[in-house]
Order: sequence, then structure tokens, then C-alpha cells
Amino acid sequence: MPYEAMMAETVNMHGHQEDLIDAYLARPMGPGPYPGVVIIHHMPGWDEATKEIARKFAYHGYVAISPNLHYREGKGTPEENSASVRAAGGMPDDRTLGDVKGAMAYLRTLPYLNGKVGIIGYCSGGRQVYLAACTLPGIDAAVDCYGGGVIARPEELSQRQPVAPIEYTKELGCPLLGLFGREDQRPSPEDVAKTEEELKKWGKKYEFYMYDNAGHAFFSVDRPNYRQEAAMDGWKQVFRWFEKYLR
Repeated sequence: MPYEAMMAETVNMHGHQEDLIDAYLARPMGPGPYPGVVIIHHMPGWDEATKEIARKFAYHGYVAISPNLHYREGKGTPEENSASVRAAGGMPDDRTLGDVKGAMAYLRTLPYLNGKVGIIGYCSGGRQVYLAACTLPGIDAAVDCYGGGVIARPEELSQRQPVAPIEYTKELGCPLLGLFGREDQRPSPEDVAKTEEELKKWGKKYEFYMYDNAGHAFFSVDRPNYRQEAAMDGWKQVFRWFEKYLR
């Protein structure tokens, strides 16, 4: 057996408007070079489950960073931070994009990075992945895990989230993988189909997978939504996608 080791730690990085925020970095202990992945956490926050995902990527030979997008809420727990974000009307898109851009820049300063960076996000993070993949340069591959709100009705738009991500599809600059549950309502299978139409219309490189007997958050091992079959195949697709475009 080859020697295996990894390192995981909290780091400081510059996010939106050069704010210094926390991020969780996990990487294999070796010279590399390794591909990088930015993990956009779900609405429940920058929590234990998110950090576990970062360590899973490190185990598979990636340098993973998960910026704490709720850092500025300044509450004691991820749950409290999430509650105050929800109460304020959700995450401001410009701030999220600034933090994701900062996380990508941080990865590209590391001497053991191979130069390539992918992004993955879950739930609201899936929506933010779609937005980032269409508006930020320098992303080599993207994975949207059941991102709700890519398609939005006019009444769902706000000052914090002024444009539905679907509107930017024409600008999508990297291959996109989408993983969805047929029992999900946000995004519903109808929304996923509409998104697919838009991607086809603009000739974008993408693959979508729709899992039966799975709803929202089927990757979440710590929640009743977890669906083993869908999650296991989903991870297989994620690693296949990133191996193809980041290695």
C-alpha cells in the first residue's frame, strides 16, 4: 500500500472586496501537482458535513477549499448564521461571487496546484455554481448538485439576487455537470428540463443526471434526505467529471 496522508486546516483568504474570511482547506500531503476544487457550501452553512466533503476531495487527490460564505454574519454556529442569512433574504450574489473568486485565487497561489480549478456546490451552492460558471473567468469545470433557483420567477428576484442565473447561460465558460433528484421541488424536474433546453440552445458542454427515488439534498449523509444509491453514483460522476477536466 502506498503511504497516505492529508492535511486539513482553517485558513484566512481574501474574499469579496478584499474582506478577510475563513476557509477550510484540505489537501493530500505530497508535492503534487494536484487539481483544485472550490466547494460552495449549502444553506445550512459552513458545517461539519461541508468540511467532510473537503476531506473526501483531498483523499481523492485534490486540493479543496471551502470559503465560509456566512462569515460576515458573525454568529456562534452555522445554524445561526444560516438563519440570519435567510431572514435577510438570502446570500447577496455579488458577495458570494467575490468570495468564490477569492477562493480560486487562493488555490492558484499554492505551489502544489496543477493550475486547474473546478467548482462544486450543493443546494443554494448549486445555484451559485451556475452563476459563477457563467460569470467568473478561470473555472475549468463545474458541478451543480440540485441547485434550486437557477430559474426564478420575477417575484423571486431581489436586490440581493437580482438576476436568475439561467439568464447568463450564453456566457457559460466551462463544462457543467448537473446532478438532480426526481422528487425535488427546487429545482423541479421541469426546471431542470428548461435549464437543459437553454444549455442546448447555446451549444454548451454539459451532462445532467436525474435520479429516481431521490429528492433535494440526497448527498447529505447527516440528514434524512440521504439516498445511498443516488449519492454513490453521484460521487462517481463528480470524480469522473473532474478527472476528465482537471487532471
